[in-house]
Amino acid sequence: VSLVDGYNLPLIVEAVGGSGQCATTGCLAYLNRQCPAELRVVMGVEGCRSACEVFQSDEYCCSGARGTPDACKPSIYSERFKAACPKSYSDAYDDNFSTFTCSGADYTITFCPSITSKKSAAMDSPNS
Repeated sequence: VSLVDGYNLPLIVEAVGGSGQCATTGCLAYLNRQCPAELRVVMGVEGCRSACEVFQSDEYCCSGARGTPDACKPSIYSERFKAACPKSYSDAYDDNFSTFTCSGADYTITFCPSITSKKSAAMDSPNS
């Protein structure tokens, strides 16, 4: 689950079957409540835009002179989202911590899961 280009709903992605790193992933947080005012969208639909979309700079888009992992570090915005959603992809070079390879699986996607659901509990498990 990527937060790189914006975000608006909590969700869980659960692999069913498959082999490899078939971890339950997603983001349980309702980030719209935590979205900084400068990234907030409220035009008919509530959401949180990416810093890249808002500021359109190499610093936030990891482009141009900042287009490599060494030159583009997580921003204050992506760090905030990563803290709220540790299993989600939060910046352009978050591969090592948020990319899972799962072959041959089907997926169940749950939008707006209840915090008390079994799937939500699986998100909190270190082995998920």
